[in-house]
Amino acid sequence: MNLFSALRAAFPADLDAIAVETDTGLAYSWRDLERGTAMIANLLQSLKLPDGARIAVQVEKSVEAMMLYLATLRAGYVFLPLNTAYQKAEIEYFVGNAEPSVVVCSPGNFGWVGKIAFQAGTRHVFTLGDDRTGSLLERAARHPDQHQPVARGEDDLAAILYTSGTTGRSKGAMLTHGNLLSNAQVLKDYWGWKPGDVLIHALPIFHVHGLFVALHGALLNGSKMLWQAKFDPRRAIEAMREATVFMGVPTLYTRMLAEPALTKDAVRNMRLFVSGSAPLLLETFTEWQERTGHTILERYGMSETVMLVSNPYEGERRGGTVGFPLPGVQLRVRGDDGQDVPAGEIGGIQVKGPGVFKGYWRMPEKTKEEFTADGFFKTGDVGKIDERGYVTIVGRSKDLIISGGYNVYPAEIEGYLNDMPGVAESAVVGVPHPDFGEVGVAIVIPKPGAAIDSDKLIATLKSQLANFKIPKRCFVVPELPRNTMGKVQKNLLRDQHKQLFA
Repeated sequence: MNLFSALRAAFPADLDAIAVETDTGLAYSWRDLERGTAMIANLLQSLKLPDGARIAVQVEKSVEAMMLYLATLRAGYVFLPLNTAYQKAEIEYFVGNAEPSVVVCSPGNFGWVGKIAFQAGTRHVFTLGDDRTGSLLERAARHPDQHQPVARGEDDLAAILYTSGTTGRSKGAMLTHGNLLSNAQVLKDYWGWKPGDVLIHALPIFHVHGLFVALHGALLNGSKMLWQAKFDPRRAIEAMREATVFMGVPTLYTRMLAEPALTKDAVRNMRLFVSGSAPLLLETFTEWQERTGHTILERYGMSETVMLVSNPYEGERRGGTVGFPLPGVQLRVRGDDGQDVPAGEIGGIQVKGPGVFKGYWRMPEKTKEEFTADGFFKTGDVGKIDERGYVTIVGRSKDLIISGGYNVYPAEIEGYLNDMPGVAESAVVGVPHPDFGEVGVAIVIPKPGAAIDSDKLIATLKSQLANFKIPKRCFVVPELPRNTMGKVQKNLLRDQHKQLFA
């Protein structure tokens, strides 16, 4: 089943109803989506691309960019979204590695992106602006607005998502039509999507959260979207008067909490707030509850698996946890000895299920390495399952600090630091040390107006934690480096402090 066909089958009977309203005042009907995707799909097919051709896309967020994604599925090709922050060396790597047949970029980047693509042997480079300009739409406008979706099986490739590559080169996770459709169907039921739901779409569409979770959710439910090209906290709060669902990363929630307009009255029409892509601080979770009367639903997934675990829609949503494995997902926590650890103990998270990817693009050895003999994917995340079955993520295994032979989990220390007066957020990273091999360094952001004494923080930690877990140094800084999804870039912090004890 072609994923596009499944999404198209869920369009409402009235194709002239509004499907998307943008923050610039444009309105697109379901018929516009049907016709627009047909024309772009016909353009792609007219290029006589090879079977399984990759369409690499690095453009600003727009409804036309969404149509390009849907048209790629419709025409049976493979969509390759690229973060708009990527620069020359990164684009050279992705184009060289994926060998796309088509590259679509922002008009302003055509000079340098086009040069990279043509040198790598890409035959077709189009432009697409966020203001409905560019050669892609000009060319597509000459094609018919009817198109029969190309038949695709559930095991056929739909998209390749490059993981952020904090260690070594980025890897292209291959996701199939079956992976993406099964995940969307499970979430539709699990999160209680219902007729009349309206989604505020405020996330980028080069990433799992905005492209698959939010977009497929709304389309598969035939739900209208209120489209925000760039997140604006005030505009998002205003939109809640006519919306029912909001999906965001933790940073978006903290930015909205800073707005006086966020009140119980402002969100009275809302049904569901979902958070993911980075850990949600317990403080944000609690403050949101107090301010709005709503409990944020935190969930967990990754590029290789789409969504895996979620707090319940009905039932207790527990702050600091990501909830239960979704229907169809098997999840286990294993120790270094390869055995399951007891409830409450920390270990490596492994998963199996219909959303788990096909493997890494052109990396058969790496793919083999990341799966167990009985077919579980080793996520690289470290966590625990409590006696009630709630899953808590403790961090990435690559963030693990081995200090003097002891395992130190940064998330545990960050939890204590974040609870201290005046601390807004913290990050703990491991750096080389001549005696211990590796030690922790804490980087802390103060709350507005708070004065923090780093020595006092360390002294307080010493009264709470075993000595081997205590960071050897603590720095107070105005902000932490983050990627576009709000995740703290610990690799940059490690680089910055690696000579500290040299």
